[in-house]
Amino acid sequence: MKLIGMLDSPYVRRVAISLHALDIPFTHEPLSVFSGFDAFRAINPVVKAPTLVTDDGIVLMESGVILDYIGHIARRDRCLQPDAGPDLAKAARLTGLALTACEKTVQIIYEHKLRPPEKLYQPWLDRVTDQLRQAYRLLDEEIGPAHPWIFGAAATQADITLAVAFRFTREMLPPLAAPEHFPHLAAFSERAEATAPFLACPFG
Repeated sequence: MKLIGMLDSPYVRRVAISLHALDIPFTHEPLSVFSGFDAFRAINPVVKAPTLVTDDGIVLMESGVILDYIGHIARRDRCLQPDAGPDLAKAARLTGLALTACEKTVQIIYEHKLRPPEKLYQPWLDRVTDQLRQAYRLLDEEIGPAHPWIFGAAATQADITLAVAFRFTREMLPPLAAPEHFPHLAAFSERAEATAPFLACPFG
């Protein structure tokens, strides 16, 4: 399999880390949807990161779809979801909050980098920024002092996505992910980044 996309994308990185955590072999082609647009389009005309090319040559996109696929082909003794029950619902909630934080971070970045300064719409920026802060506030409250992972000894997709999202915001919009505002998230992110699957897929 081949994973296409840059590891500064939280969506690409969550897939790459998950593949390592599941011990699924793959190669990584770090193409940018901006500077590598034409090369990316030759693989996937939609130019959507992440893109996964399966062993059969099928081109998949959208991180959730890709993760669902690799979850089905992973070894039966490997799983990135808790058992059915309250933990499964909580993991889905935390993953949703983390993905919302990713989405709002991207919106803020694009608003500043892609829109001309004279066309910035501050009420929209204020709204998106508040949504981002609320997502991290809830995550910080709900994970508490999780150690080593939220649901025990093994990482789940919620753990991976949460840690990837917080690192992404800290790198791209540092004031909005200040450790003093979200101490549980900051400590959790540092622990996650020190593990083998995260070290194998460094940000950037």
